[in-house]
Amino acid sequence: MEFRTKVDIPEPAFQIEPMESMLFVGSCFADNIGKHFLNEHFPVVINPYGTMYNPASVLHTIERFCEEHLASGGEKAFPRVVFVTLGTNRIYRLISTGEIVDNCEKRPQRLFSEEDLSIDETVNFLRLSVELLRAHRPDIHVVFTVSPIRYAKYGYHISQLSKATLLLAIDRLVHDSKLFVPNSSLSYFPAYEVVLDELRDYRFYKEDMLHPTDQAVEYLWQQLVDHYFSPKAVEFLKEWKPLKEALAHRPFHPESEEYQQFLAETKRREAELLARWS
Repeated sequence: MEFRTKVDIPEPAFQIEPMESMLFVGSCFADNIGKHFLNEHFPVVINPYGTMYNPASVLHTIERFCEEHLASGGEKAFPRVVFVTLGTNRIYRLISTGEIVDNCEKRPQRLFSEEDLSIDETVNFLRLSVELLRAHRPDIHVVFTVSPIRYAKYGYHISQLSKATLLLAIDRLVHDSKLFVPNSSLSYFPAYEVVLDELRDYRFYKEDMLHPTDQAVEYLWQQLVDHYFSPKAVEFLKEWKPLKEALAHRPFHPESEEYQQFLAETKRREAELLARWS
């Protein structure tokens, strides 16, 4: 007997490798998942210019990231995997210029107008982001997600319409990509559906009844590991886990010689592990 609805997660056309360099762009949900990768020794970049919620602001981040990568002379390898998490289709324009802003910077509300992007407009912003990423790395893989966090300030009906617009736009983009590109480099990870359908219980939400708990985010992380990680990446996580737990241990007497020896040995093993898998 089943007591919950299971969300099907399609297998992507690629796998995440140990210590894979990645870029996370988007809502605070991107921050939460990105931090899991950081904790597991993946050299990821998370929202380098601040948290972004809509497709236009995501494009602005990717444009700036690519420009700075070029300016650095390719000092670091361009990431092969990019996660894009969308929160809303609502944008803010500076009335005086018509410019879409990423942050109102606490300026008066009267200086801005609000509007909702259509499905076509959302698809266009996302397509431009993908094309820019591909121009810098042709073998790039872009994983789209929609944040499960609802926007109470819009009203829940409007929030649902916003999420629906994002879901339809991503579905069209991924579907079109599969028509023209064998083994499409675009995929959709159903974080939104997992939280709303599999974790359909308020115990998986924080006190505001909107944001997922750490337990819910941990569950999504495990789904990513199960479906997106290569066997080698899974093996790396298994080897790193006891060392991570040892380093997180907080002794009663951290200054003791015994603990200092334990810490030095653990760090030596950590360095050895990273050198072996890098």
